[in-house]
Amino acid sequence: MDNSKILPIDINHEMKTSFIAYSMAVIINRALPDVRDGMKPVHRRILYSMNELNLYPEKPYRKSATVVGDVLGKYHPHGDSSVYDAMVRMAQPFNMRMPLVDGHGNFGSVDGDSAAAMRYTEARLSKIAMEMLRDIDKDTVSFKPNYDESKEEPEVLPARYPNLLVNGTGGIAVGMATNIPPHNLGEVVDATIALIDDPELDSIDLMQYLPGPDFPTGGIICGKIGIKNAYTTGRGKIRVRAKAEIEPMSENRERIIVTEIPYQVNKAQLIEKIADLVHEKRLEGIADLRDESDKSGMRIVIELKRGTNSSVTLNRLYKHTQLQDTFGVIMLALVDGEPKILSLKQIIHHYVDHQRDVIRRRTAFELEKAEKRAHILKGLLIALANIDAVVDLIKKSADANEARQGLCDRFGLTEVQAQAILDMRLQRLTGLEREKLENDYEDLVKLINDLKDILATPKRIDDIIKEDLLKIKEKYSDARKTEITFDEDELLDEDLIEEEDMVVTMTHFGYIKRVSAESYRTQRRGGRGVTGLSTREEDFVERLFVTSTHNMLLYFTNMGKVYMKKCFQIPEASKQAKGTAIVNLLNLDPEEKVTAVLPSDKFDPEANLVCVTKMGVIKKTSMAEYANIRQTGLRAINLREDDELVSVFKTTGNDDIMICSHNGKCIVFSEEDARAIGRTSTGVRGILLKEGDYVIAAEVLDYDKDVLVISENAYGKRTPAKEYRVQARGGQGVRTIKMTEKTGCLAGMLMVDGSEDIMIINDAGIIIRMSSDEISRLGRDTQGVRLMRLGGDDTRVISIEKLAETDEEEEPAPEEA
Repeated sequence: MDNSKILPIDINHEMKTSFIAYSMAVIINRALPDVRDGMKPVHRRILYSMNELNLYPEKPYRKSATVVGDVLGKYHPHGDSSVYDAMVRMAQPFNMRMPLVDGHGNFGSVDGDSAAAMRYTEARLSKIAMEMLRDIDKDTVSFKPNYDESKEEPEVLPARYPNLLVNGTGGIAVGMATNIPPHNLGEVVDATIALIDDPELDSIDLMQYLPGPDFPTGGIICGKIGIKNAYTTGRGKIRVRAKAEIEPMSENRERIIVTEIPYQVNKAQLIEKIADLVHEKRLEGIADLRDESDKSGMRIVIELKRGTNSSVTLNRLYKHTQLQDTFGVIMLALVDGEPKILSLKQIIHHYVDHQRDVIRRRTAFELEKAEKRAHILKGLLIALANIDAVVDLIKKSADANEARQGLCDRFGLTEVQAQAILDMRLQRLTGLEREKLENDYEDLVKLINDLKDILATPKRIDDIIKEDLLKIKEKYSDARKTEITFDEDELLDEDLIEEEDMVVTMTHFGYIKRVSAESYRTQRRGGRGVTGLSTREEDFVERLFVTSTHNMLLYFTNMGKVYMKKCFQIPEASKQAKGTAIVNLLNLDPEEKVTAVLPSDKFDPEANLVCVTKMGVIKKTSMAEYANIRQTGLRAINLREDDELVSVFKTTGNDDIMICSHNGKCIVFSEEDARAIGRTSTGVRGILLKEGDYVIAAEVLDYDKDVLVISENAYGKRTPAKEYRVQARGGQGVRTIKMTEKTGCLAGMLMVDGSEDIMIINDAGIIIRMSSDEISRLGRDTQGVRLMRLGGDDTRVISIEKLAETDEEEEPAPEEA
């Protein structure tokens, strides 16, 4: 047997790479919509195939099997049921707010009935679907080869209205899912135009125009907090109730009439569930249950027994059945081929960018076409002005090629113009035809100048987009179906969020989450800790801090910008969860990453914000200068090349500042040595660093507390702050820990008084919590004691943080071997 072609492959590596390739294929090619047109590939291919088959709204219906076969054969080589199911959904008015397929026949029902087989049903494009495809033949979008490279298909549709928001979508990929609710077309158009007019609007501002989802099945949305969370963070839970009325009956009885149910609730299963609850005697007081729905609308009748409290019964129905349901919003879509969780503003922003590209490409296409036509007309006008000479030249020419070349040489024409003259009919010589040619040429010149002006004027492009959107709104928009009610329990955001301490962690690759501080048990010194984060391979926790849910978090980035979010806006997760990518919360640039985070309860004009960089630069600025932080961030410091922010903290103006370096050096100086300067300034030298050294922490020195330091190998100690003398700013400082091969370099520094607990985290995601009082107090030039067993030679401590003293019962650490 020839083994020369057998290659040894590591099964772990092969499984990892193959699964990643598979998951990306599912994410991009099947499960997630593109933010520009709101389409998954199968839906886009169905619409494009129907367009190629000329299945326009004014044309006759064609068998659904024709469409499915065309899609399978040309663009989507998967199962026919997947294509037909997708087409059926696009034709269902109870699933799509604006159906894109006009179905004829049995296309299913809200009761969960399946559609008839594709050989029995017929379909064509709906009228609004034509707006998704409009101008696709004018080079408005890019095309790519189909699966066998025999044809081309569009990468995205022109989508002349924001389909992702109007019709919503749902999909499950590998490790992620999307669930975007449908909205009212008119409201989406209003919000889009508002953002074009004022790009500074945020998602909350856009809610004035787009107050919430508008489900095709109607219903009632209870409260706006879920909507607000969904629009600002990309995730939220929206509580939807059925629309029900209580009607009196004879004999002093009442009945509940349900006319609308929550989105995507199966009506037949809902009625069956109510019947089961009555049969099991979990719901009492119901005498009869009927479904009286017909083509005029939905009507579920629930007759009550005499003496039954109808309001109490209805509330029980809301509690125990899907008459009240929760729609979990996950606004995940593909942006440039990458899945991202988006806010409302981001979705509209990406759509507007797409439309600007569509208008530019269409204008360029029409300009090229107009210029070619004008070029020919100009040649014809030259010929008409010299008609006798032209006729004489043509008569004397031996053949067409000689005539064409003669026209080019004598009258300075191009070959295209000369050929047009040769093809010109004699009727063009009449007076009316000549006048028409001249008028056509003048009109073309005006058109060309207008098209060039459009391409050179961004405002004109925006005006065209707005004009098109308003026309679509006027033509297709209808009244809102879903009512949004005020929840009696709904107060301000902070009042809805319990104020508690949260542990916020950020990883090296930019994943952030918050976990209740109560989730971490207090342990004795030397314990192994608990798993604080489940990270992907090669990722590790880089930052950890504790703050209140109500506090603001100021995010400072490596590019010297600052962003602001409330703590509760960070998605809460379990200790083992990876968290949410920070890019889904903040409008970061591609190369921008968060390097420092400052919790703050308010912008105190009397306080200063001190920024300390990795290269030892310090800058002090009044906190009032950070009060108006936009969604797009604010310049916090002008950084020098190869430098980044390490620490940001507040001062009173009379504090002493401590800066510690990786090589164990520490300097203390008065903040008065660093005068307050502007927000965008560079700063001054805080500590003089040797080559290879860098700053790892900086804080205000509190002389009533101890300086707690910990090394990368988890050796730590407390040293009285009074042992650190004040020096002049810009010096090398003094040694704060005796570094050896056993201790490793310095990893972190904190100010503690012995009453608080501290949390230590290593790069494997393991966190240990202990009382700072258990840590030995030692001199400045000592190496400290072991605080945590790391469990591996490559593991190192990367962060420490403190939290308030708790009354939790301590858990003894296991005995050391």
